[in-house]
Amino acid sequence: MTIQLYTWGTPNGRKISIALEELALPYDVHSVDITKDAQFDPAFLKISPNNKIPAIVDPQGPDGGEIALFETGAILLYLARKTGRLLPEDEREHWAALQWLMWQMGGFGPMLGQAHHFLRFAPEDVPYAKTRYSNETRRLYGVLDARLAEVPFLAGETYSVADIATFPWAARHPWQQIALEDFANVKRWYDELAARPAVERGMAVPA
Repeated sequence: MTIQLYTWGTPNGRKISIALEELALPYDVHSVDITKDAQFDPAFLKISPNNKIPAIVDPQGPDGGEIALFETGAILLYLARKTGRLLPEDEREHWAALQWLMWQMGGFGPMLGQAHHFLRFAPEDVPYAKTRYSNETRRLYGVLDARLAEVPFLAGETYSVADIATFPWAARHPWQQIALEDFANVKRWYDELAARPAVERGMAVPA
């Protein structure tokens, strides 16, 4: 009853491999090479109709039958509910974890992704876009830093799906031209998470 993970070596893909490692759930890795448009393969589109990685297939879903899921937030929440872990039991921390998970999905992922594109991959130089997304990236790191000045983890005292979702994007800080030393609280949090064995293993998927 092994979970099937369809992924590639991106921040979004690594969210799910980290979670699976933290939860010690058995899984098989299927590499979806997005550099060769493998995400448009009809077999993959049956699992992830939005042609994005990651996606999972769990042969033992909520009713005992198979379930396929795409979108990292949905997958993280599914795995947390399946195992009863990675979401705080405390009501306030529970909602804080969900709040910061949504913050990552709505801002800290998409805006940093745009920074990656225009700073590293755009075929032409677009100074306006570089400035816009660099400034927004720095602002979001400031928001993260302010939160982590108050609490050890994004939910509060408890490590959660919110941290797992945010870490792989922070791991690409060189691509974003961000020095973590400028955000002392983020650096403290980042170093602590990077030292977790499950995070290290999850960040190495796919091989």
